[in-house]
Amino acid sequence: QVELVESGGGLVQAGGSLRLSCAASGRPCSSYFVAWFRQAPWKEREIVANINWSGSSTYYADSVKGRFTISRDNAKNTFYLQMNSLNPEDTAFYYCATHRSGPLSSSYSYNSWGPGTTVPVSS
Repeated sequence: QVELVESGGGLVQAGGSLRLSCAASGRPCSSYFVAWFRQAPWKEREIVANINWSGSSTYYADSVKGRFTISRDNAKNTFYLQMNSLNPEDTAFYYCATHRSGPLSSSYSYNSWGPGTTVPVSS
């Protein structure tokens, strides 16, 4: 299992931006698909975005389309989530993950997870 660590989270005001990073530790980020998930208090974990190896294919949840951008730097074993125009509904614990098998939209398809980073968005 790849060890992942998120960074870049923190309190932000509505309308602001953050860039989350996910760095692989000890192993390269070699999964064909990687993803960002989020989980708000008392809510189920949901996919935010995913991206393939080359970046030619991306997926975004409807709630973040046009505001968030996922990217990947395989040489640095790192992938990112640029979050713009944040609103209080984006408040959640954000996780990065690497895909192993199964449906790409399902959290159960990912075998490696970072510990998460909190993103509280104030009104």
